[in-house]
Amino acid sequence: MTSDQIILFALFGAVFGMLLWGRFRYDLVAFGALMAGVVLGVVETKDAFAGFGHPATLVVALVLVVSAGLVRSGAVYLITRTMVDSTRSLGAHIAIMGGIGGILSAFMNNVAALALLMPVDIQTAKKAGRAAGVTLMPLSFATILGGMITLIGTPPNIIIATIREDALGEPFRMFDFAPVGSVAAIAGLAFVALIGWRLIPQPETTGGDEAATEYVAELTVPDGSKHIGKRLQDLYEIAEKNDVAIIGLVRDGRRLFGMQRRSEITVNDALVIEAEPQALDEFRAAMGLDFAEPGRREKLEATGQGLSKIEVVVPETARITGKTAASIGLNWRQGSVLLGMQRRGARIRHQVRRTQVQAGDILLLLVPQGREADVTDWLGCLPLADRGLAVTQDRKVWLGIGLFAAAVLAASLGWLYLPVALGLVAIGYVLLKILPIQEIYDHIEWPVVVLLGSMIPLGAALEKSGGTELIAGALVGLTEGMPAWAILTVLMVVTMTLSDVLNNTATTIVAAPVGIQMAQSLGVNPDPFLMAVAVAASCAFLTPIGHKNNTLILGPGGYRFGDYWRTGLPLEVIIVAVSIPAILVFWPL
Repeated sequence: MTSDQIILFALFGAVFGMLLWGRFRYDLVAFGALMAGVVLGVVETKDAFAGFGHPATLVVALVLVVSAGLVRSGAVYLITRTMVDSTRSLGAHIAIMGGIGGILSAFMNNVAALALLMPVDIQTAKKAGRAAGVTLMPLSFATILGGMITLIGTPPNIIIATIREDALGEPFRMFDFAPVGSVAAIAGLAFVALIGWRLIPQPETTGGDEAATEYVAELTVPDGSKHIGKRLQDLYEIAEKNDVAIIGLVRDGRRLFGMQRRSEITVNDALVIEAEPQALDEFRAAMGLDFAEPGRREKLEATGQGLSKIEVVVPETARITGKTAASIGLNWRQGSVLLGMQRRGARIRHQVRRTQVQAGDILLLLVPQGREADVTDWLGCLPLADRGLAVTQDRKVWLGIGLFAAAVLAASLGWLYLPVALGLVAIGYVLLKILPIQEIYDHIEWPVVVLLGSMIPLGAALEKSGGTELIAGALVGLTEGMPAWAILTVLMVVTMTLSDVLNNTATTIVAAPVGIQMAQSLGVNPDPFLMAVAVAASCAFLTPIGHKNNTLILGPGGYRFGDYWRTGLPLEVIIVAVSIPAILVFWPL
């Protein structure tokens, strides 16, 4: 073993040890190791920052931006809002939510897919009267499994593709992972939906009992709406499905009382509803309603700045205290609209925009992008903690879907390089005002970018020094005389074990070159070994630290560290059992 190999193995050992310890964040650990490698001379200075321009790093960043654009366009709501029902049996709910999560994860970052679906699952559990922890773990596992199906579904697949390009001259294409990934995903989802959820210990908390802020708000029926002529009561079912309560109707500036539930809806009527901010926006998008009185939204959008939703608390000294939004000229002075009002212990019975605001009220405001602080200061209010409330651009849902679909098709057919295709989608979303340019960098998970940018040069240095060949030789020696399926199984088990305790990107960077070296030592096709690494690196189900999705559900699901292996261990065994035959069939040695 050379001195360079000893130093690099020591660095990787230190990185893995620090990540297991968890005292410092993974991006700091990885960047520190890169700097140490440069100082110790095992990473050349000219290659120190090559990882930050690596295609894998760029694609991971762009996928997060594109995922945010798909959410903002309403494309994801279009799929989910018609497919979630709290009255379904638990197994059916897990299968449907898992199927939605798996499909979304195949075409968007699986962390983003879970972040989108987790609130939906928690709310469904709350309505069904069960602990959210019963379904959150299956949902997390389903989004992890779905990510294995395509190139962009999970970072390990992206890394595997670029390592294959560096080693063999050509990367894996968009759907090269689909045959093996689909078999593993279907088998895994079937296990989770039929058996796996029964193995989850009863969580200590339901995850989602926190007090929610519900607003009384108004949504206007625009000209040409399909709801004109319907009775108000005809909308109750879809409102309930979207967690919205319709509590009244405003016509010509006056609240209708009496038999308003039988009133026929006319153009410019305003539905008075009670809902949380996200449910309000989803209901508006589903029904094709407007935020405010006719013309106000168009006037706001004409500024070209984009729109933002903010929540503010009204103190005694606020400009708006004791007055209405209309009387202080909120719209014409600040280009903003009062969407909703929340008042503890009191039901608002008048038109929201003309209701006198009291100290202690919480207001939900629609403001021009970038002017949130100015409007808050002008009102004299105090901002609530930012909850990432976004305005869905539902009028551009098919533009968002079409642009993304065109990019996926172009990348799949080899017409465009994947990073270029995703970059064009990101530019398109900005130009179409689906995603405000001010938010582009907010959606990139910079610690992951730093982790990748730091670990790629270290992985390249390990391979260049002969370190991966050394590991491959040890594994080949261990598996000498074994059949091909047994060798692939050993590689998968070792990689899966590492991925359960380490970041899956770091595991892939180390394990993929080892797989190539093993194949070359045996004189066989390296693709089956790369596929084995891709599946194994993604399947981290034993701990909450192996995959970010498992970490995301830890608190909301009320889980303990040791709860994951009960469902995760048999799931990993199943994945290995179905993946090895699938690899040998679709990627012969």
